[in-house]
Amino acid sequence: MRMLHTMLRVGDLKRAVDFYTRVLGMQLLRTTDRPDQKYTLAFVGYGDEARGAVVELTYNYGVDSYDLGTGFGHLAIEVTDAYTRQIGEARRAGLQEQKLKLAQR
Repeated sequence: MRMLHTMLRVGDLKRAVDFYTRVLGMQLLRTTDRPDQKYTLAFVGYGDEARGAVVELTYNYGVDSYDLGTGFGHLAIEVTDAYTRQIGEARRAGLQEQKLKLAQR
């Protein structure tokens, strides 16, 4: 298991990338623009994504700001078999397997 990235929503992608690269010294690793879904992603970090966690900056078209606490999106964690692991942990915690079936893809 390893941390892949943390996603943060930003209201000004250019400004956010500038902050992470110029002020914090990260590198812009890649960008993805999804006009049909109305968002753009920029991944920044201190090195190759294969070796360490990075930050995913997400700009949603037309949204120029977020209230405190609403900009966090998710943590992405790589696991070998998420469904089997999740079911095992749920059983140990006494949860019903039926409630977890939606998590399987």
